[in-house]
Amino acid sequence: MPAAVAVRSEECISHVYAKACKLTTAGDFTDRLNNLVAPRLGGYRLLLLDSERRVVYDSAANGPAVFGTQIPIARSTRVANIWEARTSLAGDSFIAAAINISSAGRFDPLEATWVVLAEPQSAVATAAAGDLATRLLEAGGAALVVALLLVLFISRSLTGPLTQLAAAAEDIAAGNYSRRVSIKGPDEIGMLGTAFNHMAEAVERARKVQRDFLANVSHELKTPLTSLIGFSQALIDGSVLSDTERTRAATIVHEESERVLRMAQELLDLARVEAGSISMHITSVDMHGQIQQEMEVVRPRAGVRGLDLNVNVPDDIPPVAADPERLHQVLDNLFDNAAKYAKEGTAVHVLARLSGSAVETVLSNAIGKHRPDPDRMFDRFYRADPSRSSAAGGVGLGLAISRELVVAMKGRLWADFDESGKLRLHLMLPAAREHEQKAEPAVPAAVA
Repeated sequence: MPAAVAVRSEECISHVYAKACKLTTAGDFTDRLNNLVAPRLGGYRLLLLDSERRVVYDSAANGPAVFGTQIPIARSTRVANIWEARTSLAGDSFIAAAINISSAGRFDPLEATWVVLAEPQSAVATAAAGDLATRLLEAGGAALVVALLLVLFISRSLTGPLTQLAAAAEDIAAGNYSRRVSIKGPDEIGMLGTAFNHMAEAVERARKVQRDFLANVSHELKTPLTSLIGFSQALIDGSVLSDTERTRAATIVHEESERVLRMAQELLDLARVEAGSISMHITSVDMHGQIQQEMEVVRPRAGVRGLDLNVNVPDDIPPVAADPERLHQVLDNLFDNAAKYAKEGTAVHVLARLSGSAVETVLSNAIGKHRPDPDRMFDRFYRADPSRSSAAGGVGLGLAISRELVVAMKGRLWADFDESGKLRLHLMLPAAREHEQKAEPAVPAAVA
């Protein structure tokens, strides 16, 4: 549009004005365009087209070479009253914009109808690339700043929790097992903090169990060792004069020695089971016959306390996959526990049944005045009697060993109370497979 105004300003719009400006020929008009208009176009190429859209003027030095070339122009869809074109002039590609100038009241020797500004397509591409490069540099700089800020933020969000975790780990290594971290959240760092706290709780519990274990061992050994030292010293220094007293002292020394030996053996068994170093010879075991055998063993002890033993084991109960020796040890502990701590003059019920692919054995009995905690019955050295009296024998390791042995045989052992308040001990072992029921050599299996 400014180019069209400049072209019109160099015309003489009447014959009178034409004489005043001495515009009489096409050459005069061309000179005025070359000297006055073209230099102000900033490198654009000025073209004038006639009504048939043929070039009648070209501001380029090789302009005459393109005179008469027809340029196809089309109305712009982006700017009103503007036409656009893509053309080739003397072998070079151009992008052009055109505007129509009315011929009314004009004195134009060239009879131009269209004013066209053209620019080489390569120049447009170069300018666009330069502009794009500038914008890319600006965007890259902004992205770099944002990236640095994000890196700083993320690094702090990572290093802060990790530093806290490292400090907490050092505290736990130094013996502060109550140390916890305050790292929470659904992301990986939050999950790591939660897992660390769980680990710290497990370590604290294990440390407490270890301390309690040492205290319990010391407590259980103190009484028999005191008796051993006292009565052996009496025998040595001759303070025991009569044969009856010497016999009684020697009997106590013998019984307390057996008690210490039994405790040492149970502790060794428990350590071996927990370490997984005890071997298991899993084979098919007749549960019906095993229970009947254990009942005959415990019946005399139960009769002393007036206990009635009731057995309900079907004849067709399937055999179990277990180590016969270890199963005998487990059943002996369970029946012995019932014979010692069931309420006097009551009944002990034994039930065996098929539960899915496993055989469940249940011992139930009424309890005495000391109600045990079913969740703690299998802890080491646990006794329901707060006084921890050992008059009934045992040091509270039998059930703990039994549970570890049952787990090693791929079974479960737990306790609960029924509706009437009777204590129930549940022993569940997998039923033997068909090929295990055949007479085959037992294969040792390491404890997991």
